[in-house]
Amino acid sequence: MAIPDFIRDLRADIGTKLLWLPGVTAVVLDDAGRVLLGRRVDTGGWSVIGGIPEPGEQPAETAVREVYEETAVRVVPEGVVLVEAMPPVRYPNGDECQFLDVTLRCRAVGGEARVNDDESLEVGWFSVDALPELDDYARTRIGKALAGGPTWFQGMAVPEEAGGTSDSLVQ
Repeated sequence: MAIPDFIRDLRADIGTKLLWLPGVTAVVLDDAGRVLLGRRVDTGGWSVIGGIPEPGEQPAETAVREVYEETAVRVVPEGVVLVEAMPPVRYPNGDECQFLDVTLRCRAVGGEARVNDDESLEVGWFSVDALPELDDYARTRIGKALAGGPTWFQGMAVPEEAGGTSDSLVQ
């Protein structure tokens, strides 16, 4: 996967140490209710589209840019699906990152789905009842986007002074 220049510059100073980064995922749906997926070069697996915002870039702008860069499909973001801190990852080169993912539901408004950069092996539209094998990350995001509920986020413990118990969660 391409490493943005600003991250390459940071890595020159901090080496492979853990870097906290924003990430944006786009669950793209067309008028037929199909989901846009890309088969990733780095893993070989199918997934939803996503990437890292450029400094100062809004999450919706990132979703629009990343979807177009990877698939040549034009989208309009419609809402926030979930916000989640992901577990840390270590890449083969030793770099450690931890992402705060903002997933947006997006509607396709133009373009023809095709591989549009070097990050995807294939790109395609899939019926929800005929999705290829996907990891939990992609399945969760697609499920939440299709459910149309309020934005999902991980619950947090309710402090005792607010009436919580040891197993109370707010979500």
